Amino acid sequence: MRNKIIITTGDPNGIGAEITIKALNRLDLNDILLISNKKIIDFYGKLNKNYELIEIPYNSEITPGKVTAEGGEFSYLSLKKACEIKGKAIVTAPVAKNALHLAGHNFNGQTEILQKYLAHDGQSAEMLFAAGKFRVLLLTRHVALKDVDITYDMVVEKISNLHKFFVEKLKIKSPKFALCAFNPHAGEGGILGREEINILIPAVKTLQKNGINITNPLPADTLFVKAADYDCIIANYHDQGLIPIKTVCGNKTVNMTIGLDVIRTSPPHGTAFDIAGKNIADETGMIEAIKAVI
Repeated sequence: MRNKIIITTGDPNGIGAEITIKALNRLDLNDILLISNKKIIDFYGKLNKNYELIEIPYNSEITPGKVTAEGGEFSYLSLKKACEIKGKAIVTAPVAKNALHLAGHNFNGQTEILQKYLAHDGQSAEMLFAAGKFRVLLLTRHVALKDVDITYDMVVEKISNLHKFFVEKLKIKSPKFALCAFNPHAGEGGILGREEINILIPAVKTLQKNGINITNPLPADTLFVKAADYDCIIANYHDQGLIPIKTVCGNKTVNMTIGLDVIRTSPPHGTAFDIAGKNIADETGMIEAIKAVI
């Protein structure tokens, strides 16, 4: 099992099982381990191959489009099992955060669950989005905009970990990074905010002294036009980074969790409860997520 790619099917009332079935039928892969439930798989389609399946109990009714505590519990237990196995890589179908909370699991997403069960020795799970060579790292993840808080230590640590990932995993010896400013127009010399002066520029100086090729904080509204010039752009908060890459690349974008022993990928979208059970979900994102770890 440790040599297999583990795939979880996410919330049983969303599109996760459907896009997993469609993706696997198109890719025709070996060395896949599914963590799901046969009842859920059979409800949403039919696999062309007999993949190894670890079943997570699910005795409730499947109700496409509904947020339920039972769905949240199933999603949580599926990912927890994937962490326990520690396969070659993990690919996750979407889960619903509100369903997780209904089940009593107060995580803001799957990344935080992976952090809980896989991190050791000071490891930190980071969220990297990639579509080919267009890559975006988030310094903060699922947090309300009013609560976004960046610090010097955070910026140095996360970008140092990113550099290590590029060198060791992607085999890019000297990656070029660009850093988004926190404020409009990079703060206009402190007129529009002092995060650049007090936090980002000092962090950049330290990173550069450590041999990391990174720009000073640049206005985000023009930086992404030059994305092709860099191996990765670092965004301060969720929408600053994800609006550009998802607008340009759509379902070709892959969500990657890096910084842990096992790499995890997922599609860039959610559970799509509005179309769940209608057999019209687009499996492109799931295909790209599986291909990314292959």
